[in-house]
Formats: sequence, C-alpha cells, structure tokens
Amino acid sequence: MEQSTGLLQQANPNKQLWEKGDFTQIAATMRESGEALVARLGITEGLEVLDLGCGDGTTAIPAAEAGAQVLGVDIASNLVKAGNLRVKNKGLTNCFFQEGDASNLYELRDASFDRVVSIFGAMFAPKPMDVAKEMVRVTRKGGKIVMGNWIPGDPTLVAQILKISSAYTPPPPEGFISPMLWGVESHVTERFGNAGIPKENISFSRETFNFSGDFSPSALVERFKTYYGPTMNAFESAGKNGNAAALQEELELLFNSQNQSGSATKTFIPATFLLVTVTV
Repeated sequence: MEQSTGLLQQANPNKQLWEKGDFTQIAATMRESGEALVARLGITEGLEVLDLGCGDGTTAIPAAEAGAQVLGVDIASNLVKAGNLRVKNKGLTNCFFQEGDASNLYELRDASFDRVVSIFGAMFAPKPMDVAKEMVRVTRKGGKIVMGNWIPGDPTLVAQILKISSAYTPPPPEGFISPMLWGVESHVTERFGNAGIPKENISFSRETFNFSGDFSPSALVERFKTYYGPTMNAFESAGKNGNAAALQEELELLFNSQNQSGSATKTFIPATFLLVTVTV
C-alpha cells in the first residue's frame, strides 16, 4: 500500500472549510456508530481498505482493529494529523492517514483496494462524477465501495443542520453541486453508471448514525457552532446580518427536540443516512 506524504496536486475549495474548525470534536460523539457500521461491512484480516474522507478515523480505525490494512485519505491536514496520532496512541501498525482529494486520487494505483469506504466524507468533495470514477478506479474487481451519505430534506439531525445553516449563508457560487445529492438514489446510480457500474450492482438502504455524549443537546450545539465548518460559516454570516441569535434559537430547538436520551443533561440523537453499496 502506498504511503506517501499525500501532497495535493491542486487546491480543493473544501480544504479551507474542513480545516477551519476541528471535526474531531464532532467525531468524538459518533464513535460507537462508526464501530457498529464497520462491524457489519465484513472487513476482515488481510483486506486492503481505503477510507476516503476519513476524518480522524471514526471508521478507519475500527477497520484496522478488525485486521485490515487501512489507508485513510482526507482533504484536511489537521484531521490527517489527528488520525495518525490516534493510530499511534492505539499502537496500530496497519493504519495510516494521508492528505488527498477524493476527486483526484492521483497517488493511488488502479485496483489497489478490496473495500473503499466513505462515510460522510467523499459526498462533500467537488466534482462528484470524478469522485465516483476515482472510487471505482482504485477498487479491485469484485471489491466493494460503501458510502454513507446524508439525505436532502430528511427530518433528522444532520440534514436539518445543513438546511438551517444554508439559510443563513450567502448563495453558493455558480456551478456549485450540492453534496446532498449523494443522498438521492437516482444521482448515485447516474454517477456510478458514468463510471461503468451497472445499476444492478448498486444497492441502497436507510440506516442510522447516532450522536451521543454525557452533555446536554445545547452543549452539542456549541460544538457544532465552534468546530463544524458549515455551522461556523453560518454563524459568521448570521452575525454580520444581526441574525446570530435566530440561528442559535433554531439549532437549540432542533437539537433539543431530537434528543432521545430521556435526560436534559445527556445527548442521544439519531440521524438517518443513505447507505450505498457498490460491487465493482
């Protein structure tokens, strides 16, 4: 498995967004769901796994703990550093993180991986047609691609955070393609079809990721406000327009209304996503 320094060939406009905050603070509330998902993916010793848009390893590290050889690739240098630190602290020698762009994996050889996993990662990369082609290119024949993608208009947490945040930010630039379209089955089928995958090799299911912690939903709002790039941008824009209090109120209502912990001092919020499985 190639383990280069991972320097980007060209700038990705998402790099600044995901390096802006500290997604590790959000990922810490998602660990149990990451472990549970990996346990269902049939990842075993000897498999070579690429985790694309890996963050600091919510799914990459459980895959390595299952015995796979894992390469994590992320656009954000701070998350790559955090992931490699987690690997070191856990004493794992079969997992490595490097910087890279999901729409141009120029450093990775064709047919290098048995599994390509991207849970709420590659969906945010620009050039989705290129992202699909690259995932297919680096997957071995008979291997699988597994994506977890948030669903547009879904009433659960993350789709609503992104919907609320977008209402407080300036409109995107011309030509912008919403990452939420990765949560629409017809778009996923088209993108992988364009990469040579027949539709019968693509399956979908709706699954749940949970955000949990021994703190209040309002404290989780603060984490998103302080550390999650899209929410940070929304608060910056809202502040300039005198709307920060309204944004805060909307998010507080959302998080508290969806908390299923049964306690005002604990958080357990499920969020629905589209699980995509592609056989190459």
